[in-house]
Amino acid sequence: MSQPQAKYRADYLPSAFLIDSVDLTFDLRDDDVRIDSRMTVRRNPAAAASSELVLDGTAELVSVTLDGEPVAVNHYSNDAETLTLRDVPESFILEIATRVDPYANSSLMGLYASNGNLFTQCEPEGFRKITYYLDRPDVMAKFSTTIIAERNRFPVLLSNGNKVGEGQTDKRRHWVKWVDPYRKPSYLFALVAARLSVLRDEFVTRGGKKVTLEIWVEPQDLDKSQHAMESLKRAMDWDERRFGLEYDLDTYMIVAVGDFNMGAMENKGLNVFNTKYVLASRATATDTDFDGVEGVIGHEYFHNWTGNRVTCRDWFQLSLKEGLTVFRDQEFSADMGSRAVKRIGDVRNLRAMQFPEDAGPMSHPIRPESYLEMNNFYTMTVYEKGAEVVRMYHTLFGEDGFRRGMDLYFKRHDGQAVTCDDFRAAMADANGADLTQFGRWYSQAGTPEVKVSCQWSELGHTLTLTVSQSTPPTPGQADKLPLHIPLAIGLLDPDGKEFPLTLSSDAAPGPTTRVLSVQEATQHFTFINIDRKPVPSLLRGFSAPVRLTYDYSDSELAFLLAHDRDDFARWEAGQQLAERMLLALYRASVDGLELAVPDDFICACRAVLVDTALDPAFVALALVLPSENELLEKIDAADPERIRQVRAFARAELARQLRADLIAAYELNDIKPFSHEHAGQRELKNLCLGYLAALDDPLAIDLAVSQCRNADNMTDQIGALNALRDIRHPDRDAVFNEFAHRWIDDALVMDKWFALNAASHRGDTLQMVQDLLLHPAFSLRNPNKARALLGSFGRNIAAFHREDGAGYRFMADQVLAVDAINPQVAARLVAAFNRWKRVDPARRQMMQAELERLIAHPALSKDVYEIVEKNLA
Repeated sequence: MSQPQAKYRADYLPSAFLIDSVDLTFDLRDDDVRIDSRMTVRRNPAAAASSELVLDGTAELVSVTLDGEPVAVNHYSNDAETLTLRDVPESFILEIATRVDPYANSSLMGLYASNGNLFTQCEPEGFRKITYYLDRPDVMAKFSTTIIAERNRFPVLLSNGNKVGEGQTDKRRHWVKWVDPYRKPSYLFALVAARLSVLRDEFVTRGGKKVTLEIWVEPQDLDKSQHAMESLKRAMDWDERRFGLEYDLDTYMIVAVGDFNMGAMENKGLNVFNTKYVLASRATATDTDFDGVEGVIGHEYFHNWTGNRVTCRDWFQLSLKEGLTVFRDQEFSADMGSRAVKRIGDVRNLRAMQFPEDAGPMSHPIRPESYLEMNNFYTMTVYEKGAEVVRMYHTLFGEDGFRRGMDLYFKRHDGQAVTCDDFRAAMADANGADLTQFGRWYSQAGTPEVKVSCQWSELGHTLTLTVSQSTPPTPGQADKLPLHIPLAIGLLDPDGKEFPLTLSSDAAPGPTTRVLSVQEATQHFTFINIDRKPVPSLLRGFSAPVRLTYDYSDSELAFLLAHDRDDFARWEAGQQLAERMLLALYRASVDGLELAVPDDFICACRAVLVDTALDPAFVALALVLPSENELLEKIDAADPERIRQVRAFARAELARQLRADLIAAYELNDIKPFSHEHAGQRELKNLCLGYLAALDDPLAIDLAVSQCRNADNMTDQIGALNALRDIRHPDRDAVFNEFAHRWIDDALVMDKWFALNAASHRGDTLQMVQDLLLHPAFSLRNPNKARALLGSFGRNIAAFHREDGAGYRFMADQVLAVDAINPQVAARLVAAFNRWKRVDPARRQMMQAELERLIAHPALSKDVYEIVEKNLA
């Protein structure tokens, strides 16, 4: 294959032409679709003059007319990716006809078919698969869309905006016209033609506008849509209360599709969703699924303002909309449930997935400087680290200051395509702050490392905190400058009471949690009136996305676990204790020493487990040991199998010594009948069941088998299967098979089953996954299925990292197989190889060989090529 060419942020130039309006007509026929586009085009006065109009497009070109006249052959050229018109006037009407075959489109980008229905996905560059256009986010136009189709085949015809007309063309065919009154870029265009059922409701905005709400799903799924509707109404109400933002169209529509590359898409007024984030009932969805639906419903709705009304100037600015909207959906979910549990969950996710990305070959800033394939930059860094950067504004300025910045941002930029710098400027100007240094968060890759030390003066009653920061080198960025880091801290006296944090320059006693602005490579902060030696509580609320180091003793960590009033810091103390214990076990295993879990650690876990005053969901989080993949990041030349073994030993030893407490907690939290309010109790109950099963305890096996067979909700069924996942026992296989037989016709439930099988640490997992590729409910063409089975396998430290390399060979084979169908999904799967340099030399060599085999493949997509090439660089 020819080497793909990179695009660079520094090369951005405004479009030479603008499109004021585009009228689209889709004629849906038996075997293909004809698209007629009528565009009002003019030169951009803010761009360099050009006599050529270059449009993006890959669809079959049928005809081109300019101001009503066919364009002569010598006035245009058409290649595989563009249509170039020469000698165009200052302004003109351009009409283009194209033809596409959605039924042969396995990439799920552009216009494609799923289960006989037609859908679009245009972000980031899918619109060019439909027609020729200036397919870039800074070209914003008003769209109208007319869809013509056979009524019996496609009774539902949807697009962006408000429906302004419909009728019959003949006895068989009908048409519907939609008009979007707001300018938008092409990536926000959407069309759906389908046989679907609808759940309708209504929302009245604070301004008195009545909005019709519609959720369109397959007929058999209508009863699973109510939670999504309630989530939507909660999101609309929350956005009005928190940010004063009201919805602006007559109708808000959500459409669920089973074949979808992403979680959902915020197309203006017509959100297209993966079914995973719409459908939920207690019989088929876990508590985690319910939370996921609410969070993603909120996320896409919030995009109406942070992404649609104000959008990105170019794709390098993706975090402008995604980081901001992730922050907004995190805050929404926190307000709907437990703020502490939500925050801890988000940080766990960041550390497990984004921190390794920051430290690996795909490391990039939240505003990348270059890319080969834009789909590869829908990353944890852009989304989740981007959200942490937005959160730091909130931490620095508080709720009121952040709201002032948001209000100014919308006042300045409503209806515009702008940059991350524009958002930063609004925050700075609204709060009278200098955020020049803060801008480095957008341009520097890598996770900053913050080291803290304390010096307490018993005589002077002062405590001096010394904070130093550095960011490790990353590909293309060897040297890093100091960042502006908000560091939230507290100080606890020996009784667990918090000191007011007063600096010598303060006029009055300070708060018990203080945010320090760390801006230099090394800084000192001296607090007064500290009359007893304190234990510092650092990085409260995870106030910045950094790795923080402080030389805590084990007893200090246990003290914080018992007494810290900041829930994140309390959880973090427990995780640090657990990580120290696991790393010590790993070293002991390498040295051939006898393994033992310290009594102090077991006592600390028991204290948390039996504390009924704590939120059960928090207890469950506190008792989850750091994952194998998290430990992999802490060990040089790591042996993945040894990591798995020592973690399994620690779980089993905890279960053995806490067996009675785990059984008691299981029984206490086994609450019936089912209620959504008891999600935390179910989480703790199933965690206890998982620990007990680590002993191969007959009681635990009986409990899990009975729970799976008799549960009245999916959370408990999956909890039981997860407890049995790694066990070799006839009852284990029986309940797994019974579950699959019961749910064979429910695609989302089967995805959970595929994922559980692929995550098993049994020795036969690879063979099991190979067999499941042929399962009647599995298809490589479906992204959810591929992610469930192959994605889970790639994260399975036992099966993927087999000593014989068979896991690597299998995964590389599947990447190639998926790449021929859907490169975007294949690129997600090949990321399993990203940490190949962290493992032991033998495994490293085998992983490198598979990467070299992939890059040598003659038909490799640029999606996969970019990731493999960066791995091998």
